[in-house]
Amino acid sequence: MKKSLFALLLLAAGLAYAASPASPIYGVTLPEGYRQWQFIAPAHETPPLDELRVVVGNPTAMAAINKAQLPFPDGTVLVKMAWKHVQSAESPAAYVPGAASTVQVMVKDAKKYAATGGWGFGRFVNGQPADLAQHQTCWACHQALVRNHDFVFTRLAP
Repeated sequence: MKKSLFALLLLAAGLAYAASPASPIYGVTLPEGYRQWQFIAPAHETPPLDELRVVVGNPTAMAAINKAQLPFPDGTVLVKMAWKHVQSAESPAAYVPGAASTVQVMVKDAKKYAATGGWGFGRFVNGQPADLAQHQTCWACHQALVRNHDFVFTRLAP
């Protein structure tokens, strides 16, 4: 009975995982609990995106960042949450998050993603993966602009 129950639970967990939407090309999913991860840095994206962004990291990412370890180890996961910025109703000099625009995920697995510097990418809008065309731009941009930092733009905020 215990073995049957355990097998059923494993099957249910597998089905729940399989039902989670994955990014095209890389198969990256939104990590569970990422909104509670540790803060790494904010960012402001200028027009045409006009976004406020926050990057968080899982414990593996944070350990590497705190040691200034490059390349990042396998198991590193970085998540960038982005919102359109709007002027604050309370303080005209301030901008605050408006509508959510994307959640972007980077997963380090040197073997699985060997062709893309060890990184898999996911871009999500309203919890669903963005289209193939958007995912085809990830690697080229990271490769061209941040090759010297293990293909990661984010640095720990001082």
